[in-house]
Amino acid sequence: MRGSIIMPVLNEAAAIGATLETLQPLRAAGWEVILADGGSSDGTHDAADGLFDRWIEAHPGRARQMNAGAAAASGEILLFLHADTRFPVDALDWLERFAASDRLWGRFDVRLSGNRPLFRVIAWFMNQRSRLTGVATGDQAIVVRRSLFERVGGYEPIPLMEDVALCKALRCHSRPYCIRASVITDSRRWEVNGPWRTIVLMWRLRWAYWRGVDPKELARRYRS
Repeated sequence: MRGSIIMPVLNEAAAIGATLETLQPLRAAGWEVILADGGSSDGTHDAADGLFDRWIEAHPGRARQMNAGAAAASGEILLFLHADTRFPVDALDWLERFAASDRLWGRFDVRLSGNRPLFRVIAWFMNQRSRLTGVATGDQAIVVRRSLFERVGGYEPIPLMEDVALCKALRCHSRPYCIRASVITDSRRWEVNGPWRTIVLMWRLRWAYWRGVDPKELARRYRS
């Protein structure tokens, strides 16, 4: 199994090293790690030195960066991972099970890094919702066979909800392979903005996206 891990990065020097360390067992097993940079100016490249295989310069925007990384990848399986999300120790075993299955794409369960009990509840609901709807977030490390990724045209180049748009395209061809091992994503956003406020914001954005609101407007609301 030849796989490629694609990570969009932009000024991630503070956290990139710890994330990439969790990927070294996969590199040892033959997976390549591609960093698709959107114009970092904080020393991200130096902080990641020796822990990746290819560095790609791309237009800013997570969707565009991930598409650029996918275009440069050599693997039959593509895995898209955020720079603040760390892999579990048994990730390779789960990816081999996915590769041997008849599913065309999948995602990991997710856990928030913070210690608050509420974060465990939030993660549980995120994972259950994903199982029911067949839609994952980028925090869940979406994995897809290259042939299907190319068939659906990759990520739609929109500033927000690109992961939702991709999953909706992918589930027309296959239900996701739901990996029960959890990736750990940084809970900083939840802690700074408050858990309940963040939940309400994300559901309002999803509802607006479902109603057809322009993703550019959703991105403006998210940033504000």
